[in-house]
Amino acid sequence: MQLPAGTAALAAPLLALPVAFGVSAVTSLDPPAPALATVLLLLGLVTLLILTGGIGLVQNPLFCVLVVFSFVSAVDLLIALEEDGIISGFTELYVREGDPHLRTAHGLLTCYWDGSVHYGLYLAMAGAAGLRKSYRGLGLFWLGSLLMSAVVFLLGNLIGKYSHELSPSFLLNLPYLLLLTWTGRRLFQQPRALPSLSPEKIEEEQSKPLYRRPQDLLLILILILTAAFTFFRGMVVLDCPADSCFDYTYLHEPYLRDPVGYPKVQMLIYLFYLLPFLLLAIYGLALPGCSWLPDWSLVFAGAVAQAQFAHLGSSLHSRTPFPYQTPEEVLWTFLLSNVLYALGPQLLALRCLRSPAFFLPPANPGLARAKKYQ
Repeated sequence: MQLPAGTAALAAPLLALPVAFGVSAVTSLDPPAPALATVLLLLGLVTLLILTGGIGLVQNPLFCVLVVFSFVSAVDLLIALEEDGIISGFTELYVREGDPHLRTAHGLLTCYWDGSVHYGLYLAMAGAAGLRKSYRGLGLFWLGSLLMSAVVFLLGNLIGKYSHELSPSFLLNLPYLLLLTWTGRRLFQQPRALPSLSPEKIEEEQSKPLYRRPQDLLLILILILTAAFTFFRGMVVLDCPADSCFDYTYLHEPYLRDPVGYPKVQMLIYLFYLLPFLLLAIYGLALPGCSWLPDWSLVFAGAVAQAQFAHLGSSLHSRTPFPYQTPEEVLWTFLLSNVLYALGPQLLALRCLRSPAFFLPPANPGLARAKKYQ
């Protein structure tokens, strides 16, 4: 029997519990056990296909990918719970032999985010797909979040102090990234849900100067401050000799010096990718017709939300060595600045979603006049 899409998306990750427990138990028996564990894992994936529609998935491969990713998110949640001592006996073998980097503070926070926020997004997208509704916006937010999570984690593993612990299983991340790239391409190819606005309404909205749009003016100010903080922290991790950078590293955010590599990679991605986007977003808020901004604002909103969650949590987590944890004297300043930093891209995405007329392609004046005199 084929389950409805939303039910299948909820049921599929539940298989992570018995599959993880079975793999962990079987591989601890004797040398032939890994082959049996592989068979057990394959059986679990086949069950996923049956639950979500079997051969019919070929007609909607994107839905199939979302269900598989939701299975992975459930496994990540099991890893985080086991590493924090809440459960035991499910993922010990994989973490020890396959990916010990998940035992770092950043790895655990990434697993918690994947097992909660990403799982919720999978449910919402799978339910929308089953009802044949658009989930493009949710998908773009998820794409940015998962892409940021994967890139920071993988690059941190390569350059951080635990790079010598990389195993051949690290290569399994390549198909994962390829699948993520394919999914992102399919999401961008989905038709955009355009609002039904008249040409006159679009022209009226786009003709307003910036001083008549106080909310946009405030948002531009927030993005300028966000860009300045992005540039400053980028200089910090690049070992800028300025006294302000030195004081910030040692007195306010010592986690940036942690040799695990994740915070440095995070700040460099902010510097070389987020900073240019913020400057382009300021341009898009000042001048009308930047139709690319709504989509990319969702991607960067998801990316920054995931990154700040992992960065904040890792700075405070007990698995981060004490010299690199945030000092109690500046704890509230640190929390406030980083929460406000994450808020800017979310406000930008919300602005694009709530009032999209300003970002639509300029209306055809001839068409507007024709409609006016009909």
